Amino acid sequence: MAIYFLSDAHLGSRLVHNPREHELRVVRWLDSVKSDASEIYLLGDIFDFWFEYKTVVPKGFVRLLGKIAELVDQGIDIHFFTGNHDIWAFSYFEQEIGMKVHRQPLTVEHFGKTFYLRHGDGLTDDDIGFSFIRKMFHSRFLQHAFACVPPGAGQNLGFFWAKKSREKLSEKDMQFKGEDGEPIIRFAKKYVATHTVDYLIFGHRHLLLNLQLAHGEQVIILGDFISLFTYGKFDGKTFELKEF
Repeated sequence: MAIYFLSDAHLGSRLVHNPREHELRVVRWLDSVKSDASEIYLLGDIFDFWFEYKTVVPKGFVRLLGKIAELVDQGIDIHFFTGNHDIWAFSYFEQEIGMKVHRQPLTVEHFGKTFYLRHGDGLTDDDIGFSFIRKMFHSRFLQHAFACVPPGAGQNLGFFWAKKSREKLSEKDMQFKGEDGEPIIRFAKKYVATHTVDYLIFGHRHLLLNLQLAHGEQVIILGDFISLFTYGKFDGKTFELKEF
């Protein structure tokens, strides 16, 4: 049995030419790993925008959600971490689909190894604008206020904001910034100074990284499933970054 990790599919993104094929590619990946998967971790930004209304299900993604429900019913534990694009997931994924939703970092043990898991946003205060927006999105008051917006208008607004957010990122923003420049690596080095872990696994940055720290801990950034189509696999002995 193996443990699988995937992040940053950004399903529904208005920057994707063929959203149906994009969704089906994630579904095909799930089909490809289900034979030996004991757990699957979706580490955030699986959707480019997600907001849950009490009685309204957002249009789309029925093939993905149906496939996830099928695998959960077969006994595979599937974990969903909220990212900065799909932070407004409340109870639907848990109650209707059967996923285990995580809104905070998770430390878990598999095959005698300890994993620290999180999406990877919010690890630096350097970007004041992003930090402010992140606090707004976590505001319960603003979540209730947004729920009052008609679903059609709310969905259009959310996907428009997500598109503009991605368009503002330059090619330089997407490049590896070096060990001293990457907030995820700086955080990982501080974290292992006071915690014993074997693997620290993140999404968010849309780049591939498997970096070994001074005492053997491995820092993993999973890439993405929108342009790189990469994921992680732990077979009980080693961790491998793979391309689908």
